[in-house]
Amino acid sequence: MEDRSGAASMAKLNTQRFTLIFLLFAFSTVSYFDRIILSAAGPRMMRDFGISPTTMGSVYSAFILGYALFMIPGGHLADRIGAHRTLALMGFGSAAFTGLTIVAGTSFVPGWMDVVAVLVAIRFGLGAVTAPLYPASARVTRTWIPFVFHARVQGLIIAGSSLGAAVSPVFFTWLLGRFEWRTPFLLAALAPAILSAVWLWFARDNPPGEGPASKVIAAPRNSAPWLALFADRNLMLLTYAYGALGYFQYIFFYWMYYYFGRVLHLGESASARYTAILFLVEGAIMPLGGLASDRLSRAYGPQFGRRWVPIAGLTLGAAFTCAGTASTGLAAVGCFSLAFGLAACCEGPFWATVTEMSGDHVGSASSILNTGAQVGGFFAPVLTPFIAGFFGWSWGLYAGVVVVCSGVVALYFVKIRPGPPRSRSARLDAAFDFVQHREF
Repeated sequence: MEDRSGAASMAKLNTQRFTLIFLLFAFSTVSYFDRIILSAAGPRMMRDFGISPTTMGSVYSAFILGYALFMIPGGHLADRIGAHRTLALMGFGSAAFTGLTIVAGTSFVPGWMDVVAVLVAIRFGLGAVTAPLYPASARVTRTWIPFVFHARVQGLIIAGSSLGAAVSPVFFTWLLGRFEWRTPFLLAALAPAILSAVWLWFARDNPPGEGPASKVIAAPRNSAPWLALFADRNLMLLTYAYGALGYFQYIFFYWMYYYFGRVLHLGESASARYTAILFLVEGAIMPLGGLASDRLSRAYGPQFGRRWVPIAGLTLGAAFTCAGTASTGLAAVGCFSLAFGLAACCEGPFWATVTEMSGDHVGSASSILNTGAQVGGFFAPVLTPFIAGFFGWSWGLYAGVVVVCSGVVALYFVKIRPGPPRSRSARLDAAFDFVQHREF
């Protein structure tokens, strides 16, 4: 009699799964690199085109708007056609819109089109095509990754965004020092195009032994039950909590560099280094939250493991933000880095929870979750300086603490109801078939 439990163990550690995780991590890294590079080129573009900082802010915001509006359609697309094709389309689309940035202010654009309108349209388009990234990644996780690894894998994938955010200002500024600003955008467009080609060649929607590679067996062809999803109390509570996290994180994305330089008076170069440290700490801690959630879920059940890691992370993030606000110099940088990282350790549990509770409609449900984060992220860059203008920057940050604490309250009332898992024998059969048929 053959040892199927051993086969299942081998399946968990199979090279193909690790390669898929690496490719998703790379998509996350490249996506954030292409999102943020415009801020590095912004000063030169404002000089070349005579754009004011306020107007350039509308160009930056166009990406968030497109990303938020197309998040739910993007998740539904992943459910309809599968993550394999969705992520390939996302990558090639990102490459196209990143490369299109160079046409702004050139003869390729009709003279009656304002350069700002062109940039807004391009950034909006980049946000729209990028939107399916994490919902489709969640679908890959549900289809390919064993339950016990869900949170740490989701955390690792999203940690790629931290690497991209940390590297992009430094590397793109280095490129700008050697070329005029259009050339680096062309080089940046190559990365998602090459990655998408590799993904299209290597990845499949389903593991071998679970159906033909060309057929998305787990994706229903009927429409997602949108009314049922939006009426799901637990999904809405989870989405609110994730929106609170999004508000908190976007304060760091958009205003911590300014806070270090103008409020703490740490200097421009030091502020850039400390901001990079924020993202590196975030990326280092993020997968650890997923690992802790997976182990606690296995030991005590998902109701404990999937909830209490984000409850603890958000609470500690709020506490360290308060400590950082009351500190100066390196002590403040250390507190804010820990606050950002501990809040980020919630990413894996959030995405693992929605992946496990949404059944076949994981792309649609996770797109609702991520829309919550973008709504929170949309308001944070605007409300933070508004509050700071009236009450000071400390209160701008304290407002983020209040919002993230409201997310903790929402998480407390979430009831984790995982979707129906396959039987143990079915899981072992699939694992055995996977080991027996390792061709892709």
